[in-house]
Amino acid sequence: MGFTADGLKEAIKYMVESKGFDRVLRKMKLQSAAPGKVVCEMKVEEEHTNRGGTLHGGLTATLVDVVSTAALMYTERAVPGVSVDMNITYTSAAKIGEDILITAQILKQGKTLAFATVDLTNKATGKLIAQGRHTKFIGN
Repeated sequence: MGFTADGLKEAIKYMVESKGFDRVLRKMKLQSAAPGKVVCEMKVEEEHTNRGGTLHGGLTATLVDVVSTAALMYTERAVPGVSVDMNITYTSAAKIGEDILITAQILKQGKTLAFATVDLTNKATGKLIAQGRHTKFIGN
């Protein structure tokens, strides 16, 4: 395994505490990690919302990107890769104060591409908020 669970936690902390864009996720916490699967949690706060007071679609896309990359890092190859394609289906809203779970699973790692799926769900109800698919170039 390329990373230990503690190493993965430190890598996520490093990303979200940066001065770059990923800092918008500084309140996201790693809940669990298994090879190729990572679960994070975050409370939706005003800074995460759109004008309608619900989780912003752009932040949802960022969660799909970052958490799927964390899952990819927690595999034998431990490479973050480069995004090739990402799509998100938005199925319901998450409101201020709600806790959400972000569950990323690596579906396949080939020689040059990796495929991941990410579910964002309401922690209390289990209701699906969004589902993302992420394809990354991981080299050879």
